[in-house]
Amino acid sequence: MTRTVVVVGHGMVGHRLVQALRDRDAEGAWRVVVFAEEGRPAYDRVALTSYVDDWDAARLELDGARYAGDDAVALHLGDPVTAIDRAARAVTTASGRVQPYDALVLATGSAPFVPPVPGRDLPGCHVYRTIEDLDAIRASVERARTGVGRGSAMVVGGGLLGLEAAKALRDLGVSPHVVELAPRLMPLQVDDGGGALLKRLIERLDVTVHPGTSAAAIEADRGRLLARLANGTELDLDLIVFSAGIRPRDQLARDCGLGVGGRGGIVVDAACRTTDPAVYAIGECALADGRVYGLVAPGYAMAEVVADRLLGGAAEFTGADMSTKLKLMGVDVASFGDAHAATEGALEVVVNDAVAGTYRKLVVSDDAKTLLGGVLVGDATDYASLRPLVGRPLPAEPGALLAPAGGGGGVGVGALPDEAQICSCNAVTKGDIRGAILEQAADDVPKIKACTRAGTACGSCVPMLKQLLASCGVEQSKALCEHFTHSRAELFEIVRATGITTFSELVARHGSGRGCDICKPAVASILASLGNGHILAGEQAGLQDTNDRFLANLQRNGTYSVVPRIPGGEITPAKLMAIAQVAADFGLYTKITGGQRIDLFGATVDQLPAIWRRLVDAGFESGHAYGKALRTVKSCVGSTWCRYGVQDSVGLAIELELRYRGLRSPHKLKSAVSGCARECAEARGKDFGVIATETGWNLYVGGNGGTLPRHADLLVSDVDKETLVRVIDRFLMFYIRSADRLQRTSVWLDSIEGGLDHVRDVVVHDSLGIAEELEAQMAEHVTGYADEWAGVLADPEKLARFTSFVNAPGAPDPTISFRAERGQSVPVPLGIPEVVSR
Repeated sequence: MTRTVVVVGHGMVGHRLVQALRDRDAEGAWRVVVFAEEGRPAYDRVALTSYVDDWDAARLELDGARYAGDDAVALHLGDPVTAIDRAARAVTTASGRVQPYDALVLATGSAPFVPPVPGRDLPGCHVYRTIEDLDAIRASVERARTGVGRGSAMVVGGGLLGLEAAKALRDLGVSPHVVELAPRLMPLQVDDGGGALLKRLIERLDVTVHPGTSAAAIEADRGRLLARLANGTELDLDLIVFSAGIRPRDQLARDCGLGVGGRGGIVVDAACRTTDPAVYAIGECALADGRVYGLVAPGYAMAEVVADRLLGGAAEFTGADMSTKLKLMGVDVASFGDAHAATEGALEVVVNDAVAGTYRKLVVSDDAKTLLGGVLVGDATDYASLRPLVGRPLPAEPGALLAPAGGGGGVGVGALPDEAQICSCNAVTKGDIRGAILEQAADDVPKIKACTRAGTACGSCVPMLKQLLASCGVEQSKALCEHFTHSRAELFEIVRATGITTFSELVARHGSGRGCDICKPAVASILASLGNGHILAGEQAGLQDTNDRFLANLQRNGTYSVVPRIPGGEITPAKLMAIAQVAADFGLYTKITGGQRIDLFGATVDQLPAIWRRLVDAGFESGHAYGKALRTVKSCVGSTWCRYGVQDSVGLAIELELRYRGLRSPHKLKSAVSGCARECAEARGKDFGVIATETGWNLYVGGNGGTLPRHADLLVSDVDKETLVRVIDRFLMFYIRSADRLQRTSVWLDSIEGGLDHVRDVVVHDSLGIAEELEAQMAEHVTGYADEWAGVLADPEKLARFTSFVNAPGAPDPTISFRAERGQSVPVPLGIPEVVSR
C-alpha cells in the first residue's frame, strides 16, 4: 500500500528530500505532502543577495520546485504546520487542515538570531533571511531616499550572512557598516591573517568594518536611527540589518515532546531519526551528534539519508564537509578541512602577499605529508583542487602548492584518486563524474550536473568538472555563460553580422534567460565596440557596471574620480589652469598619474556633470579611465627636446591616442611611444607599444596585463608611420573580435592557438583575408567617435541619472570624510571612529 510522508518546510533541504525520494521511489511506495510556510516554492537562499540585481523572485526558484505533473506530490504553499499529534500520527496546519502521516520529516530550517539589543524592534530594523526580508529592506531604503536619510546602514554580524547582507545594501546604494563581535570577519571560516586581509579588501569597497565590538543600544533619532556601539562609537543610520547567526526552528518538536538539545536543535541519530521513530529532522533544525549544521551541503546529505531510509535502506549521516567558497563583493574567500589547525601537531604554511592582496594557508600533519585544511583569501582559484586532497597525501611540498606561479603546484584532477570528493555539496566523487562522462555521454558541464548533481549547489567545483572533461578527452564548450552557448568572439560576429543593437534582442534570438553579470557587461562592450551609440542610451545603460554607469571611477570612500584626456601628456598652460581651477572650486584631490594625466579625486555623483561642463568648456573630453577601453598613450619628449630622440614620439602618441580614444575592448588598453631605444616611456610594458628607430618604428604587443608582469613581444620592426598605424588598427580590432571577456592582450596572446606567430600572420600578412575588414571597422570607430561626457551634458534624460542616494544633492554624506594631508584633502581611512562619530 502507498504510504504518506509529510514534509514540514519547503526550503532547499526539504525540496531536495522530495526530489531524492521521487527519483528513487520507482515502485510508488510513498505519497508526499509538503507544507510550506512561505507563499512561494523553494528558492535558492544561497543566491539570495542576487535578488537585489533585478528583484525577480522567479529567477531564484529551484528547478522542479512546483512538482508540476507529479501526482505523487501535493504542495501546500502558505499553510505552515502548527501542531503535531504523534499519537494520532497527524499534523494540523494554520488553515485547519489535518493531515495524517506514516512518516514525518521536519525541515523547518532556522531563524535569524537577533541579539537582545535595546531598540532592536524599532522601525527600520530588519533581519536577512528571506525574499520578504529583502523586500522590507528595500522599502526602508526607499523611505530613506524620500526623507532625511543619507544612505547609511549597519549590519550586525560579520560572518557569511552578514557580509552577504552588506553586499545587498551596497548594491542598493547604501553605505554599510559591519559590526562583528569577534576580532575578525568570518571568524568561523578564516584565521587572524586571512581576516586581516579580508577586512582590508572589504573596506576598499565602501564598507566600514567595526571588529571586536557589538551594538549596545539603538534609538530613534529625528526620523533616523542612532546606534551606539560597545566601543563608544555612534552611528547615524537609516536602517539596521541583524545577521548575527541562526537558531534552529525546533518549536514544533518541543511542543510535541521530541528531544531537543540544550542550546536548541531537534536531536537526531545517524539515520536522521528523532526520538520518535516515525519522525525525522533534516537541515538546520536538526542536531546531529551534538552539532547543528548551518550550510546547505550537510542538509542535502541528510535529505539523501532520509530518502534512503524511507525506502528501506541503511544510509547514515556521519557528518559533513563544512568547506566553503564564496565571492563576497568580488572578494574570494574559501576555507576547507581543519582551517584553524585544531588537530594535534598540525603545522601551518602561510603565504601572505599584501601587495597582491592574497592570503593562502595550508594546514598539514606534523610530518608535512598529509593535507588537513586551508584558508584562501583574495584568490580562491586553487580551492577546487586542494579541498578534495584533505586527509590525503600531498602531491608536492606545501610551499610549492602555495606558490603563486604554481597555480596549485600541479594539483589537478590527475593527482586525485577516484574516491576523492569533487562536489562536497552533493557528495559526488571523481569516479562518479568520470563514470558520467565515459559511460553516460555527459560531454559538457550541464550534462554532468544533470547526471550527478555535481556543481548544482554552490558551483565552486565547476572548474574541476571542466578539468575532468578535458582529462577524459572531451572538447569543452567555450560558452560565455549559462545564457549563451557562444563564446564572446562568436557573439561579436553575430552582433556584427545581424546588426542587433540591444541585449534583449540578442538573448532572445541567440541565448536564453535574462542574462547575468557575466554576459551583460560583455555584450555591452561588444555593442560599444561596434559603435552602438552612447553607452548610457536606452537599454545599454542597464548593462554597464558602476564605473561605466557614471562615466567615472568609483573610489574606496564612495566618491568618484574625474580624468580628462591629455593626449600624449601634452597640455597647454591655459588647460593646466582650467584643471587647477576646477580642482580648487570643487575641493578635489589632484594627482599626476603614470599615464601622464591629471586625476581629480573626491567628486560626488551629483557633482560630476558640473565638473564635466567646466572641463568640456575648457577643451577637455573624457579620458575613459572608467572603461574597458583605451586609457592613455604615454610618451617621452622625443626628438622635439631630447638629445637622444630619433623620432617625434609626442606627435605620434597624440595621433594614436586621438585615433583610438573611446575604443571599447574586452579589457583596458594602455600604450606608449618612446622616441629612442632608451625607452623612457616604457613602451614594452604596454598592450601595444612603439619604439622609434633610426629608420622608422618598432611595434611591440601583449605587454603588461595578466597575473604576472609581461614584456611585450616585437610584432613588426622599422616600419613607416602609415604601415605602423595600419598594423595597430588590425591588431586592436583582431583582439577585440577574438579575445575572451576581461582578457588582457598578454593573456590573449598566450592563449590563442599559434600565439604571436598566428597574430602576425593575420594582422601583417593577412592570412585570413580579413585585414581590409579590420581596417574598415577601425575607420568606422574613428569617424564615429563622440565624447561621452559631452553626450550626457547634451541630454536631460542622461543627466537625470547623476543623482544617487548616497551622494544626493544637499547636505554632504556623513559617511564620506576627508582630512588634510600634504596640502590636499584625502579620504579618511575606513573603519576608524573619526569617520562616523557624531
